[in-house]
Amino acid sequence: MGLFDGLPVPKDKEYLREDLENVDESWTVARFDSLPHVVHILTSKDRDGEIQALKDQSDIVEEVVDEVVQTYHSGFNRAIQNYSQILRLFSESTQSVGKLKVDLGNAKKVISARNKQLHQLWYRSMTLRHIISLLDQIENIAQVPTRINKLIDENQLYAAVQVHVQSARMLEREGLQSVGALQDVRSELAKLRGVLFYKVLEALHAHLYNTGEYSSATPSMNEKDDAIPTTTVAAFSMNNSQSLSRRTRLQKGDSHVGASGFTSSVDGGSSYDGHDDDDIDGADNAKNVPRLPAWLSESTPDEFVETMRKSESPLHVKYLQTMVECLCMLDKVAAAGAIICQRLRPTIHEIITSKIKSQAEYVNSSRPGVGHAARTATTGLQYVKGHLHKEQHKNGTSLVGSLMAVSPVTPVMAPMGAAQCAAKELLDLILDTVVRIFDNHIVVGELLESKSSQQAPKATVREISGNIDSEASQATGGYTIGFSMTVLQSECQQLICEILRATPEAASADAAVQTARLASKTPSKEKRDKSEDGLTFAFRFTDAAVSSQGADLMRQGRNRKGQNVQEGYGSASILPEQGIYLAASVYRPVLQFTDKIATMLPEKYSQLGNDGLLAFLENFVKDHFLPTMFVDYRKGVQQAISSPAAFRPRANPAAAYTPSVSKGRPILQGLLTIDFLAKEVLGWAQAMPKFSGDLVKYVQTFLERTYERCRASYTEAVLEKQSYMLIGRHDVENLMRRDPASAFLPTSLAHANADNHIADAENDGVELQISELLLKLRPIKQESLIRDNNKLVLLASLSDSLEYIADSIERFGNVAGKASETEIDLKPTPVHHKRNSSLPPKDLAAFAEDYRKLAIDCLKVLRVEMQLETVFNLQVMATREYLEDQDAEEPDDYIISLITQITRRDEVIAPFIAPTKRNYIFGGICAVASHASIKALAEMKHINLFGVQQISRNTIALEQALSAIPSIDSESVQTRFDHVRTYYELLNMPVEALLAFITEHDRLFNPIEYYNLLKVQVPGREVPDDAKARMADILPI
Repeated sequence: MGLFDGLPVPKDKEYLREDLENVDESWTVARFDSLPHVVHILTSKDRDGEIQALKDQSDIVEEVVDEVVQTYHSGFNRAIQNYSQILRLFSESTQSVGKLKVDLGNAKKVISARNKQLHQLWYRSMTLRHIISLLDQIENIAQVPTRINKLIDENQLYAAVQVHVQSARMLEREGLQSVGALQDVRSELAKLRGVLFYKVLEALHAHLYNTGEYSSATPSMNEKDDAIPTTTVAAFSMNNSQSLSRRTRLQKGDSHVGASGFTSSVDGGSSYDGHDDDDIDGADNAKNVPRLPAWLSESTPDEFVETMRKSESPLHVKYLQTMVECLCMLDKVAAAGAIICQRLRPTIHEIITSKIKSQAEYVNSSRPGVGHAARTATTGLQYVKGHLHKEQHKNGTSLVGSLMAVSPVTPVMAPMGAAQCAAKELLDLILDTVVRIFDNHIVVGELLESKSSQQAPKATVREISGNIDSEASQATGGYTIGFSMTVLQSECQQLICEILRATPEAASADAAVQTARLASKTPSKEKRDKSEDGLTFAFRFTDAAVSSQGADLMRQGRNRKGQNVQEGYGSASILPEQGIYLAASVYRPVLQFTDKIATMLPEKYSQLGNDGLLAFLENFVKDHFLPTMFVDYRKGVQQAISSPAAFRPRANPAAAYTPSVSKGRPILQGLLTIDFLAKEVLGWAQAMPKFSGDLVKYVQTFLERTYERCRASYTEAVLEKQSYMLIGRHDVENLMRRDPASAFLPTSLAHANADNHIADAENDGVELQISELLLKLRPIKQESLIRDNNKLVLLASLSDSLEYIADSIERFGNVAGKASETEIDLKPTPVHHKRNSSLPPKDLAAFAEDYRKLAIDCLKVLRVEMQLETVFNLQVMATREYLEDQDAEEPDDYIISLITQITRRDEVIAPFIAPTKRNYIFGGICAVASHASIKALAEMKHINLFGVQQISRNTIALEQALSAIPSIDSESVQTRFDHVRTYYELLNMPVEALLAFITEHDRLFNPIEYYNLLKVQVPGREVPDDAKARMADILPI
């Protein structure tokens, strides 16, 4: 039972615990009633046994009690002794308090006897102490100017301001206002207030632009060169940089900066803040002990000092906070803001100019002996995509030179030219510097607005929240985050305009409207909110949005600095060329700059990031750059396709075909130029993904015009020719598509058809059907054939060039697709100078297919032309009687003419077309010649043994000529002409032997061909009357 679990029973008497558990619960209740137990014993049959059991339980309980008493006896004794000690101490304390009361009563009687004298002595001592304190204060105040000057010399500006403010308050005390000896001190303190203000302002100004002692300045690779001044702060590459919002790190405390003075740099490394510190923490330190910055070491501890001690913000941010706090203590926020506004524009202009100058000095020093003109002349002489190099061809013409002459831009201004790279590097440098400066302005602007709002009435605060850059700017002298952002972007815009050789007024048609709206005296609140005080690309006029106090100072500053602004930035010293085409290299840095600014801006200024530099550049690109580019490249395309040499084959006839353009592939100059121009335009599209849609449409327009010109040249070469009319027939087109030779055509569909039909091509009899169709065209007239080899060469060269352009379109079509995928917030822009069409717009893949189809048509015309030429020469064979009187030594004249045509055309076409295409062009001759030779027997009347030998000699000569073409399978040619020779040699057999041969080889020739063997008259061969009947029994006709 749980009631006895805590009893101190020794281990040797554990049985007592078990005996206690056997005691009935009725004996342990709080109110014990003995009556039931007495009644139970009296009514029990064994009364003595019950009484004995109770006695045993009593003995057990007594024994347990003895154990408990024995265990706790000593503790009870100690408790009693302690209680007696406490009683004794209380008694003694009572006695002492009684004695103290008696003593206090006696003291009261003694003191009350001389109360008035003591009061007089106390008052006198207090007066003397006050006089001594005033004298000490006067002595200390007299030394304040010297102390302040010393603190200024030691760059302890906050401590100096503290001393100045405290001293000024002391001089305002009632006891010191009448002290004439302090008038000189008051005068000196008034002067020192101005000195402190300008010292603080200069320090703040230096750190705003990252030129101060504690500025965050991370040198770039350019600054490693001794030629660049050490005061120049180079920027990081914007492609790898992260957000520079030190303001956010300041508020949220997410910057892990210790007392060592190292901060996290933009590119993930570490940067030194410019402050020497002996206690530099390593990377293994788990904690950074908060330390007081060096410029606060002499300051009096207060709330701000303690905040700076505990702050984890970067060192330069702490310094900016300290300087703003000094301005607030001096009550000079408005004056400081006005001066900052006054200096902002000329300072930024000077910084940008110095950056450009330093970069130019670095570039010149890093390339000794290479002048600007030499760099300009030697840069960019490679093809945009690296496919072409500047080489002298065998015909003495420079391919790249002719291409560059057609391009509207010079090599250095091409998408990957030196000017583009230099402009991007320069703008990356300048915009990174501006981002760092604007980060400092955000810190200072937020602090100034916060300080001014704390001192302003609540009503004013509400108005500030509603109109950021108007009422709020009054308390800060016109200085706000919006104003600094506007001026910074204004200077960046001026630099971009200088690079592009443009003006802000010419950059947008809305500039005058924006200026008029900003210059109005009472603009509506809605318009102000929408335009964010006119923060558009008309930056030069946005200064009218600030308060009158700041505006007056800024007008004075612009008047004094006006000449410097008009002088420009000197970007021409570092850029090989300037012009509108540099907009491509300017676009991406500006886009990244805008994204950074948007992440840095406080929430209430977030709308300011939607307008400004990026809007100016996008409007400039849409309204000026794209139309200018379209007109320039349209002229280049027109010049390329209208030139007399554009569609003139220019390869050396003795040269062999090569598939590489850089090694002399004979692409037509007009098409090669179009390919070059299209790749250039797509290079601009890659640089500006947002406008890639417009630029791709430009390329499509150029390709469409070029295709029309190619189609016209093709039509001019084949007009009214029989081969051209044949390939347009539906039946011929189907046969040529089923022809296994279509595998050599430049299309994936042809390969698919070849796979399906090449195995059963003979069974289908495609070649036989084509030959039959061509033979039905007899007699073929010479004027219906293309007899001018120059036209054939043009068709071959045009086919190869069109195939090259089609492949190129597919390649840079994929590039254009990738550029479109990276497009952000693409808005439809008007396409300028494009012709209206009711047809749906084509994509680049459709143009590639059109070019490839035209290339296939050229090859089909050449193949059919060679087959028609064969039929034209062999049609004489059917009208001639082969009754020769001597053995043949030379082939017939028509065979010699055909062989000459084949050989000559192969020689002139070979340099312009790939070997597989040559196989396609000349590969159809063998089938037509063999079939025409066999069919000619049906129209012959007489032939003798020498005539058979003459035909064999003709086939041998034709076989040798075709086998001499490297791309043609000589075994196939031999097989076909062996078949012809075998057929004519059957004429030398007697009829009985012929019938026996037919019985054994009934499928070698068709029944009509076997029948023609009996039909022709052969001198010396007797044909029985039943020969035809017997042949009919063998071969069912």
